[in-house]
Formats: sequence, structure tokens, C-alpha cells
Amino acid sequence: MAKQIIFLATLLVTLGAFGYTTRRFIQFFKITKGGFPVKEIGRRIGVMMEVAIGQTKIFRRPVMGFLHALVFWGFLVILIGSIEMIIDGLTGTERVLSFLGVVYNIIMASGDIFALLIAIAILVFLARRIFLNVKRFSGIEMKHISHLDANVALTVILLLMLSLLGMNTFYLLASAGSGHEVVGVYPVSQLLASWINADAFSNEVLYQFNWWTHIVLIFVFANYLPYSKHFHVFMSVPNVFLSRLDPLGKLDTMESITKEVKIMMDIEEAEEEVPERFGVLDVEDVSWKSYMDSLACTECGRCTSVCPANITGKKLSPRKIVMDVRARMKEKGPQILKNGADFSDNKSLIRDYVSEEELWACTLCNACAQECPININQPALIVGMRRYLVMEESAAPGELNSIFSNIENNGAPWQFSQEDRMLWAEDSEVPVMADLLAKGEKPEFLLWVGSAGAFDDRYKHVSRAFVKVLDFLGTSYAVLGTEESSSGDVARRAGNEMLFQMQTMMNIEIFEGYEVKKILTCDPHAYNTFKNEYPDLDGHYEVIHHTQFLRDQIANGLLTMPANSMAGKSITFHDPCYLGRANKEYDAPRQVLNALAASKKEMSRNKSFALCCGAGGGQMFKEAEKGEKEVFIERTEDALKTGADIIATACPYCMVMMTDGIKYKNKEDSVKAYDIAELVTMALEL
Repeated sequence: MAKQIIFLATLLVTLGAFGYTTRRFIQFFKITKGGFPVKEIGRRIGVMMEVAIGQTKIFRRPVMGFLHALVFWGFLVILIGSIEMIIDGLTGTERVLSFLGVVYNIIMASGDIFALLIAIAILVFLARRIFLNVKRFSGIEMKHISHLDANVALTVILLLMLSLLGMNTFYLLASAGSGHEVVGVYPVSQLLASWINADAFSNEVLYQFNWWTHIVLIFVFANYLPYSKHFHVFMSVPNVFLSRLDPLGKLDTMESITKEVKIMMDIEEAEEEVPERFGVLDVEDVSWKSYMDSLACTECGRCTSVCPANITGKKLSPRKIVMDVRARMKEKGPQILKNGADFSDNKSLIRDYVSEEELWACTLCNACAQECPININQPALIVGMRRYLVMEESAAPGELNSIFSNIENNGAPWQFSQEDRMLWAEDSEVPVMADLLAKGEKPEFLLWVGSAGAFDDRYKHVSRAFVKVLDFLGTSYAVLGTEESSSGDVARRAGNEMLFQMQTMMNIEIFEGYEVKKILTCDPHAYNTFKNEYPDLDGHYEVIHHTQFLRDQIANGLLTMPANSMAGKSITFHDPCYLGRANKEYDAPRQVLNALAASKKEMSRNKSFALCCGAGGGQMFKEAEKGEKEVFIERTEDALKTGADIIATACPYCMVMMTDGIKYKNKEDSVKAYDIAELVTMALEL
């Protein structure tokens, strides 16, 4: 009875402390903004089972991923034994779950084996942190306390496993000494017990010592975790369950901006209300999910290790952005709770924690979100802060402000007249929507040329090449011509949500006028925004990237490459971020290239691991932030290492970057950059 009373008191203290901490976090969540509605529960469970329970993303780094997965799976099994210990401690029973029979034996045996495996894994983790200079464990955001915290947490886990093995080992010895039947199977502890020679009294004392050590460590660890980077032990599974289910390339649509734009366009009447602050200035502006992401972050650095800006020596670290949200809430949250929502300490998340230089260095390639083992969405925070800078302070870099002005006035990021949009096709007969409508004809596809396809000197060649293929196939298509305007993608990713929505609504109105159902484009950014973002504003279309179209024509036998097409050449393919990572289309471009006789060489970083070209997120239209090198140079070096004659891509931005990279490396005579559409026309000799 004394043991039960002591245990009950210990448990109540543990629950009381944990309840206080939980209540505090709930209050902090109430400070944040609302986010997306939590729907599609079945799909969420599937994502949770795959990513959180199955640990699929952790296996992107196979060796350490396997060790981490063993620790996680081991904890799940050992948790059952911990629950049994709590029941035993409260009721005075011994091995209360033994009625499960064979199942119990399997659970106990698994837990015993996992205890050893986890202990070994933890020793490996500690050795890596203490003795190896692992780059992703360092950074300006990684203070001494961060490293100390990691080592403390790992040490506690190691002690938990050792005490569990000690408990099982001396349980076996104590049972043998007293003649009691052993309940459960303990293969590792059975071996350890065979090495120990102690009297019955010592065995019982050591069993009780390890039992209490293990359960008290669990209670202490449970209350330590919420104040540690290892809070992800609790938060990772729910964080994955509550992941955004949208494609990585999709940004959220600000409803407050939608109302403003509809009022400006006379679609709605103005309401007398004070508009909320646009974007994220401080923690009270972040969504509940972004704050949850910050609590779940384990500071592993996988996001930062794949960030193209960080790789090339720029200040941006996606991990730091997430950690800054947690730190800022820890600083300001208690004061808001004490003094009210209007409290100000004359500081903010932007500038006092996250610099403008960090925010504008991001290419929005989504490599960080792709890599995160628990589906944290770092780009959502970065775009939120960009939105504040642009729409509240007009504080975008000067080059981007010029881009916004050009889109507003000319419908394109460059200072070209919208009337010049068809000059790229002046030597060919490209059908125009308005002309076909006048004839009573309706094409199957709207061919979205895009601003780059119409105005960029290099990408005009791609537009002409693809049109040749369409004509060769007899495809029913037409372009908007001078009615085409920017899709708004650049404006949105640069933080100008209002300009994006204005462009979107104008484009949707034009599409509706021509009853557009299918959109065909060579631009992955337009492909992404039409496919994933226009539906939020009632623009629903079947959107097809030109590599997908070409792939389908080849698969259906409608497009056949000559047997010796480009024989003797070697090609490496650069994955555009907004075709690949953002929309998981890696196969279509490769299947088209496989139809050519040229040999194929993959870069070391390819498909979902591919490095950004450096042009996304508005970067192509501004000077890059200071760093050790430009992102496009880093990516060009990846391509040149393959020794390929041709760098193929399928994006206008990537084409500019790869072409510039080849020039920078003085490889213009030996290496060429081509779009896949150009390679097809070359093979067909069109």
C-alpha cells in the first residue's frame, strides 16, 4: 500500500505539472490566427500512418533514418509496457497485462529487444553530435543551449533504456530466486541475467530500484519535453495528422484580400469594418498550424541542409525561421496573456528575429517542406512575412516593386506592351481565341504562352518549337494573344497577394468568356497556379504541362521519334521545382527524353532531391542576396559534373538560369541548354 500511495502522489505531481504546461500552450494557440479547416480525416490518417508511423520521409537519409525509425518504433512498443507499469503502480498488481498471453509475450520480447537497439542508436546519435562535425547540426540559430538540450534528451532516453533492461534483468533473477513464475519473454535480459550472480535480496532491491528509476524518468522526461526541442516526441504524430494536404506548390488564398479585390473590381459592396493586418508581422499573425510546426520542430536541420540559399552561403535558414516563431511566442505570449491582445514590447518577429534579407533570399522551391520528416511548412511562414512587407509597408526590393508595376500596367513582369504579346509568332500562323470565336470555332486547348514565352528572347524559341509540334500533330489549340496577361504567380510568391488575386480574377473572366476547359502550357509556374491556386477563386480547369502532353502523345503512338534521333548525344535533365517537387511530376519529362536515342545521365541531386535553379520566388527579377555563390552556378555545376552534352529542362526560368550558368562556366561551345519541346522538334526535324 505504501508503494501505491507514493506512486499515486508522484503521478499526480506529474499530471499537475503537465496539465499546467498544456494549459499554457493552449492559451498561446488562442493568440494565433485561424488556418485551414481540418477535413478529410481518412486521408489524414493515411498520411499520418505513412509519414509519422511509417517514418517514410526520415528514410530519405537511409542510414540515420533507419536508426531513428528504430527508436520511434521501439518507443511505440515500449509505451505499452509503460502503461502497464502505471496500472501496476496504482493497483498494486504485477504485470497486469499478462492476460494477453502470447500477445503479451511478443510485446515484452519486442520491448526488450528494442531497448537494446534504442540504446545503441542513442549512443550513435550522441557520438555524432559530440565527436563529428555534422554541418546541419550547426548554424547561427543553434546556440549552446540547443546542443546541450539535445545531449540531455538523448542521455535521458539512454538511461530509460538501461533502466528498462535492468528492470527486466533483475525481474528474471528475482523471480528465479523466489520461485515465482516469470511472466513474459525477455531475450536480451535473459542473456544479461546469465552473466550476473547475486543473492535473492539484492536482485529484488535492484529490480525495485530499476522499476522506480524507469517510471520516474518517464514522468520527468514527459514534463521536460515541452520545454525541449524533443517536444516532437509528443507533437510529431499530431503535426503530421494536421498537415496541409494540398500540393507543396499551392499557397493559401487570403480571404481578406479576396474581399478587398472584389470591392475594387465592383464585384462586392464595401462593408464598414476595419481590415485586418495583411500578412505576418508578429506571432499573433501566424496561423495555429505554423505555431504548431514550431513546437513540433526537432531542429534536425534537414530543411536547412537542402535550402539552395543556405547551401550557397546566404543568411536564410528555414530551421531558424521556424525556431524564431517558437522563441518569439515564448517571449511575447505570456505578456499578451497578462496585458491583453494590444500589448506591445516594440519588437516584432520581422526584423527583431527574422531579417528582410533572409526572407527575400528564399526561392520558394519547397525543398525544405519536402525534406521535413514531420511535414512542417516553412514556406508558409516566409510568404506570410513577405505579404506583410509588401502589402503593409511596400517594403519589397526595388526590382520587385518594378515588377509589380509592370504587371499592373503591362500584364507582364517586363516593360513590354501587352500589344506585343504575339510578336514571338509573327513568322507563323498561330490560332488566336478571338479569331476562332468569330468563326464559331472552339479549340480543345488554350495554349498559355506566358510572359517568358512571349517576351524572353531565349524562351520564344521554345514557344515556336512547341507550336510546331502541335501543328505536326494536328492539335486543336489557340492562344489568347494580346488578351493574355500574367498568371500572377510571380506577384503571389513575392508577397503581393492583392495583385495576384486581381490578375487571377481578370484571367478567369477571360477564360469564362471563351469557355476554356483545358489549358496547355510550357511554364510549370503557370501550370501550378492554374491547377492548384485558381480553383480557390472559382477557376477550375484541366491543366496540362507540355511534357505531360508530349508523353501522352508518345504513349498513344501519335508521336514517334526517329530511331536514331540525337544518337551519340548525352542528356541530363534538370527538374523544375514547380513541376517536380511542387506537383510530383518527375516521370513525364524523362519518358519523353527516353524516346530519344541519346543517352541519359542523372545529376547527383535529381527528382525530389533536385536543387533549385535559383529563379523561383521572384528571384529571377532581382539581385540575389549576398552569399558564397549564386544558386544557378551551384546547379550548373551539378549538371556539368555529369559530362552531358545537353542540359534539358522544361521551364522558362530554369532555361534562363541554365543558359546563364553555361555562359558563366565558359562551356557554351561544348554544352547546350534546350527545352524538351526543342529536343522533340530537333529529333523530328521540324
